[in-house]
Amino acid sequence: MTSVFTIFKHGLQRTKTTLVRRIRGAFGDRTTWDEESFEDLEAALLSADLGVDISMRLVDDIRDRYERGEISTAEDILEIAHEDLTRVLVENGICEPKFQSDGTTVIMIVGVNGSGKTTTAGKLAHQWRSDGKSVMLAACDTFRAAAIEQLKIWGDKVGCPVIAGQRGGDAAAVAYDAASAAGSRGMDVLIVDTAGRQHTRKELMDELAKVRRTLNKACPGAPHEVWLTVDASTGTNALMQAREFGRVCDLTGLILTKLDGSGKGGVVVPICKELGYPVYFVGLGEQTDDLQPFDPDLFARALFE
Repeated sequence: MTSVFTIFKHGLQRTKTTLVRRIRGAFGDRTTWDEESFEDLEAALLSADLGVDISMRLVDDIRDRYERGEISTAEDILEIAHEDLTRVLVENGICEPKFQSDGTTVIMIVGVNGSGKTTTAGKLAHQWRSDGKSVMLAACDTFRAAAIEQLKIWGDKVGCPVIAGQRGGDAAAVAYDAASAAGSRGMDVLIVDTAGRQHTRKELMDELAKVRRTLNKACPGAPHEVWLTVDASTGTNALMQAREFGRVCDLTGLILTKLDGSGKGGVVVPICKELGYPVYFVGLGEQTDDLQPFDPDLFARALFE
């Protein structure tokens, strides 16, 4: 069976290859490290979208240790980067989904077009079904032609009922029916898949607010979680999306998708540090099991070890 670390390592291979190659290139053949060396290091960290604050913090720590004579090789730098990055990420806490002790936990998935919401909903359903929970899916993306059918395929694949309406129908009405059905059937979890939208489109953001209100009518307190899916391959745009959706959507956490296809997987770090949103899951591949709970230590090890 593939270990979780192997999944992280494989999923972050592109980011790691670029990052480690640049660090070894900057320090591997130099007997003395000068300011140019540290500027090259900072550039390498920034190229992986680790963010300005964290990159400067790492460089300052490495420079200080070098000047004290504690380190002398590129491998030392990689070890320190692993330690420091883990520490930064753990400061934000290691978060796990909080399921309701009584009744259905309603989780709403939001995000821009193409960020992987529907696939993520299916993978979450698979994971929680494997953990023994009863899960229902709500197809509230009534705009995209294939969205409803895609979610139904996931439902058949993982053994979850899917509540859906007609294409072009009222997403809030589907959400209400799903929340009512989940409650009456005693489901543990309801995952609400919503249509992709840009945060700048007020009428679409207003629709999300309507879906939220409707869920609360059918299930008081719902949605209990609102998670934003962010395509990590968009780099710093992912940070901007998280910032803007957070202003209008009462986010409770993030899921970073497509880390395996990006050389900029470090964007996880500024999202955690600058915005304070917990990252619950990361997408590290196309297989069902490649959506993994975010683990700061495994993430840092996969980048630098």
